[in-house]
Amino acid sequence: MNAIKETIFNFNKQTAFYKGKVRDVYTIGEEYLVMVASDRISAFDVVLPRPIPYKGQVLNQIAEKFLSSTKDILPNWVITVPDQNATIGYKCQPFKVEMVIRGYLAGHLWRTYRDGKRVLCGVPLPEGLSENDKLPEPIITPTTKADVGHDEDISREDIIAKGIVGEEDYTRLENYTRALYQRGAEMANERGLILVDTKYEFGKKDGEIYLMDEIHTPDSSRYFYAEGYEERQANGEPQRQLSKEFVREWLMDNGFQGKAGQIVPKMTDDVVQSISERYIELYEHITGEAFQYPANEDIVLRVEQNVTEALNKLL
Repeated sequence: MNAIKETIFNFNKQTAFYKGKVRDVYTIGEEYLVMVASDRISAFDVVLPRPIPYKGQVLNQIAEKFLSSTKDILPNWVITVPDQNATIGYKCQPFKVEMVIRGYLAGHLWRTYRDGKRVLCGVPLPEGLSENDKLPEPIITPTTKADVGHDEDISREDIIAKGIVGEEDYTRLENYTRALYQRGAEMANERGLILVDTKYEFGKKDGEIYLMDEIHTPDSSRYFYAEGYEERQANGEPQRQLSKEFVREWLMDNGFQGKAGQIVPKMTDDVVQSISERYIELYEHITGEAFQYPANEDIVLRVEQNVTEALNKLL
C-alpha cells in the first residue's frame, strides 16, 4: 500500500532533522520548520511496524482546519500547507509543558478518580462522579514534555515554582487553553460531537506566544458522539468514541499493552486497511468534508517536490 513510513529529505538551508513517533521535522535555517505527517502510527508509546495509508493526510488536514479556525484567539506557527502531508511554519521556542484540558471524567482522569484520588495536578475533583460524566467546568491538568521517557503530570504551582514557565506566561497559557477548548467544543458540537479532552503545545517567537503542533485531531483529542450520550450515561454504558482508542483496543485484544516482553501482533493487510478506513471516517465526521484521496503516485516524491517549491518561494 502507498504510505509514508519515513522521509529522508535534504532541503535547501536545512540545518537539523528530528524523527518523532509520527512526524518528521526539518529545521530550515534558524527560522522555519517543515513538519511532515508520516503514516506511522503509535500506541502505548510504541511505533507499530506498518504505516497506515492516508493517516498522515488525515491528521495534517484536520490540524490545518482547526489552526485556521482559531487564529483569532492567538497566532499559530503555520505559514503554509503545501502538501496534504506537510506543513511549513515558524520555528518557536517551545514551553516545556503540554496543556491538557479535560471537560469530562474520561481516560487518565477517570483511572485516577477510580483509584480513589480526588486531586490531579493540584486540581480538586468532586465526589460522586461516574466514568465519562461531564465535569462542573473544564480543568487543566498539564504534563511535562519529556525528551526521553513518559510525560508526567505536574501542577500549576510546581511549574511556576520550578521555573519551567513564569507565572505571567503560564496564566496566559491557561487562558489560551480554555479559549481554544471552548472553540473546539463549539465546532465539535456543530458536527454532533463532544470534545472530551485535548492537549495544546505553545511556544514563543519574538516574545509573543504561538500555538504549535497539531490541534483537535483524533491523535491528540478524544471525542464522544453527542447522540445518545445522556442515555448511555444514565444506563452506565460505555460512550461511543471518535479517537484512536480502537487501535489500542485491537492491540489489547491481541495481548499487547507496550509492556516488556510483549510482541506487537501481526498487522495483516486487512487490519491495516480497516485502520485506514477508520481514520478517513474520523476525518469526514470531524470536518464535515469528503476525504479527497490523492492520485496514485509516489507520495514521498510528491511531498518533497511540493515542499521544495514552497521553500523556494519563502527563502
